[in-house]
Amino acid sequence: MSKVLFVNHKESQCGVYEFGRNIGHALEKSALGFIYQECSSAGELHQTVIRHAPDAIIYNYHPATIVWLTPSVTRKIKLPQIGIIHEVTQTVADRADNSLFNFHIAHDPTLLLKNPIVFKAGRPISTYENMYQIPSIPTIGSFGFGTPGKGFENIIKTVQKEFDEAIVRFNIPFATFGDHDGENAKRIAADCRKLIVKPKIDLQISHEYLEPDQLLDFLAQNSINVFLYEQQGIQRGISSAIDLALAAKRPIGISRNSMFRHILDAVPNICVPESELKTIINNGTAPLEKYYREWSEKTLCWDYQRIVDDVLSRASIPKITTHLNEKILKAKQRIKRRLGIVQNEPHSWISDSTIDKMKHVNVDSSNLIYTPAVLPDDWSLNNILDDKARKLFQITLSQMFAHLTELMQRKIPDANVQQAFVLDTVYKMVSNIEDPKILCVGSFEDTASEFLKLLGYNIEEVDPVLNYDLKTFLTKPTTVKGSYDLVFSTSVIEHVEDDGEFLTHICEMLKPKGIAVLTCDYCDTYKPGDPKPEVDFRFYTQKDIKERLLTYAIDCSLVDEPQWDCPNPDFHYIGFDYTFGTIVLRKN
Repeated sequence: MSKVLFVNHKESQCGVYEFGRNIGHALEKSALGFIYQECSSAGELHQTVIRHAPDAIIYNYHPATIVWLTPSVTRKIKLPQIGIIHEVTQTVADRADNSLFNFHIAHDPTLLLKNPIVFKAGRPISTYENMYQIPSIPTIGSFGFGTPGKGFENIIKTVQKEFDEAIVRFNIPFATFGDHDGENAKRIAADCRKLIVKPKIDLQISHEYLEPDQLLDFLAQNSINVFLYEQQGIQRGISSAIDLALAAKRPIGISRNSMFRHILDAVPNICVPESELKTIINNGTAPLEKYYREWSEKTLCWDYQRIVDDVLSRASIPKITTHLNEKILKAKQRIKRRLGIVQNEPHSWISDSTIDKMKHVNVDSSNLIYTPAVLPDDWSLNNILDDKARKLFQITLSQMFAHLTELMQRKIPDANVQQAFVLDTVYKMVSNIEDPKILCVGSFEDTASEFLKLLGYNIEEVDPVLNYDLKTFLTKPTTVKGSYDLVFSTSVIEHVEDDGEFLTHICEMLKPKGIAVLTCDYCDTYKPGDPKPEVDFRFYTQKDIKERLLTYAIDCSLVDEPQWDCPNPDFHYIGFDYTFGTIVLRKN
């Protein structure tokens, strides 16, 4: 077992400190070989390294809290070193280099993994059992250091708009970094008291610094915990206040602020004023259940262990500092093709403005009802997606363009038939299943997945640009093999070097009678060694699928007789003529 040192600074009453302590203590409890230590100088760090002789070091680093940790300090330590990035944004992560640390960890679930030395981990949600009764009088709570833009005053206004009788509880402690004398905290408290105009609105404000367990008890006694941060004009990192609010197992209300971007997709909506506090309270914790599962302490430890394993597998410091993650590079190349970007730029990718568009797709899901494609009786689900198929799925394509306009416009037009086929097939397969469990492998920018989510389906997503590959997903604590009604993957398998293992893993995920839906790049005249697009490991042929690939489909078989004849492929891409094939399997 590897031994990993987790280093935090010593100052408490600091959000960065609390974040690191939360992670460090969770890792220590895991029995995975993590050692939590607090250091206040380079000399103390040096002695700690000598005493414990770790294989790697992780730092809960912020330049304002560990000012003594400089490149001259880290370079003297001949071990892999990893720094947590606080105030992380996509731009910050993309620009992270190895001048201070060999690698970085970002706790932003919305991050795209474009930088090969940046890993992504989930949020650290503490294990906590809420034993408190729901208050008889609506009780609205919030907490945070007295720094600008926390929106405590907006909470007061919102409560008085909705309630004639309520209790409002704020904990606004003094911050070691930023509000040491508490002037900001006291000013915010005074401003909030001035706003109370209704006689039965009881405002309770404390400035006592609460330890994590005390703060969880504080949050657990409220009907709802509300955070109405004001947008400050600059991109900020994820708010760690939400981590504690989630752990308390009470409803949460938020403003549509970028610091809450990791939970903005909660369903039903938890954003104020789009949803009233009363509505959010009545919905309970149902909108938060997926976050409880995804960001548990067990999953956090899994995240850190897989990161450490990856780092230690890169044998030497020179290799660490120069290694380019080929899996991520392949994923980026595949997405270039999806976006119609054909130039060969191995060390660059997509502009920040394009990334911003990807992460903020405008969609219209009001009264959305999908009209399935009408297919001939003799149509096989194992087929060729050529111009004939494009006509068959024209109604599906029209609906996708109507509701995912920006996203669809970024695609290669003639390749969209794959997404239309996948959407139509998945919809027909699961429409009669109550709350189907669906997995999308290769989900980044997948329009079929996005449309299915608009229809109300819960789609679990796996993609190296978003999180990890399928093989890694199988090791995740929350992954249950044999539990999925349907797994789909659009134009991914040809980009996977070990496609046999990939297909085996997909079949392992399916429950009995579960369905797998895949599309692939197909050219029946292709032979190994023939020219092909750089992003592909291969083109598929009838012979290859039947005689080789399907032998890896453990306990699965084709749903119907294939119709893969295609003597004249009609898709043209960067000098290659080929088409798209479909593979639809059922678990026996």
